Amino acid sequence: MANSSPLERVLKRDRLLVAAALAAVGLLAWGYIVYLAGSMGAMAGGGMAAMAGPRWAVWGVADFALMFLMWAVMMAAMMLPSAAPMLLTFAAVNRRRREQDSPFVPTGVFLGGYLLVWGGFSLAATLAQWGLNAAALLSPGMALAGFSPLLGGGLLLAAGIFQWTPLKQACLRQCRTPLGFLTADWREGRRGALMMGLHHGGYCLGCCWALMVLLFVLGVMNLLWIIALSALVLAEKALPGGLWIGRLAGIGLAVWGLGLMAAAVMG
Repeated sequence: MANSSPLERVLKRDRLLVAAALAAVGLLAWGYIVYLAGSMGAMAGGGMAAMAGPRWAVWGVADFALMFLMWAVMMAAMMLPSAAPMLLTFAAVNRRRREQDSPFVPTGVFLGGYLLVWGGFSLAATLAQWGLNAAALLSPGMALAGFSPLLGGGLLLAAGIFQWTPLKQACLRQCRTPLGFLTADWREGRRGALMMGLHHGGYCLGCCWALMVLLFVLGVMNLLWIIALSALVLAEKALPGGLWIGRLAGIGLAVWGLGLMAAAVMG
């Protein structure tokens, strides 16, 4: 260790470097989301609020790009904390491979594949928001207009049911076992790391897409709702009882959705 070069000593701290990089990216992403959420009121009647209103024609190319950026940054802010154990495990495996003179790749390649998956979801969410806007179903707060009880309740019910499906449970188990995933899915080289990132991102998307769709229920820029969903995703992936946390949350979402739908029908 005394004869190690400065570069070697830095490389052996890669887990710390990866953790610091993730924290920095996460803070920047959350800072941007907090800024946007705080700006929504000031932008009422123009800008982003107008884009969410009933006149879909105000969406130009720049507006679409802005909305995509908003979704992409929001997905990074919400998902990176729960992906941190996988990324840190990948960094640790690479460190051991370096020490054994085996081929290794930067953790950023794996992260790039992961973020590509959520970038695809962000594009789909932007298109969905454009469609809802064209149908005059979005409020200026980018929520379902008037919190439409039947549509909003239906989304809550569907998300609650999904929490109990075999697909949800299978994807969640992959997200909860970083070393098991890497052992079973390890591929060599940069292309291999990118594919592993894509695969893990796919499992993460399969686990969480229904919860992310719920952003449309109370508002895409509702900061409390964003924090609550982020906390749920992190809890079900990282805490010891995460599988049951997700299931219990599913019951709560389903009951909430049924209540809204029943109130709409009876009212």
